Amino acid sequence: MNKDIRGIILAAGRGSRMGHHTTNKPKCRTILHGKELIEWQLEALNGAAIKNIAIIRGYLPDTFDFDVHYFDNKRWSKTNMVSSLISANEWLEKSICITSYSDIVYTKKSVEILINAPGDIVITYDPNWEKIWTERFDEPLSDAESFRIDNDSKVLEIGARVKDISQINGQYMGLVKYTPKGWGMILDYLSDLDEVDIDNLDMTSLLSNLIKSGIVVNGVPINEPWFEVDTESDLILYSKLEKLF
Repeated sequence: MNKDIRGIILAAGRGSRMGHHTTNKPKCRTILHGKELIEWQLEALNGAAIKNIAIIRGYLPDTFDFDVHYFDNKRWSKTNMVSSLISANEWLEKSICITSYSDIVYTKKSVEILINAPGDIVITYDPNWEKIWTERFDEPLSDAESFRIDNDSKVLEIGARVKDISQINGQYMGLVKYTPKGWGMILDYLSDLDEVDIDNLDMTSLLSNLIKSGIVVNGVPINEPWFEVDTESDLILYSKLEKLF
């Protein structure tokens, strides 16, 4: 068991782009291949021997009934993902934490690769992103964002709109490892921002801003299958697959 490594699932948002699927439940409780999205995530984290797991709630918090720790972002409707992550500060300050978006599905091996990757702030990325993006979108570049990484696994750019596929070495998956040292660097960066800026800050923008400020963000490639459920069309697409993994 990875006793010193904890898992945090960011599940505060509603997921309004899922339409009627989130009227009475958060997006992460959407069913895909017989399991809720969040059950896929818990299974992957547990499979990688992470037993201390927290869910950050916001929208409809009473609908969660898993035997895990909970943090709450009570201002979820007025804030973005970084504010939700700050809700788990007491864990992030003390332990290595693997954080996960709540609308992605991934394997335990992906988590294990991230755990073993060097660095204080490490993100997973999919170097084979184009295949699934082509299936999800008529024009993949309409949704794909820039991602450039050097030969030393240092992320050089992330999150910008692009016009040329050459600017994309992969796509950020929504899985991040923070060491307490790495989280401390993030807190130092955030201390120079006002509350409104922090409230509006999404995770990709934070990573981009950290890189621009000189803070090292490392990336590790994942060649395992993974799925992002952003819209109902994603759900329909993946549901047609015989199996996910």
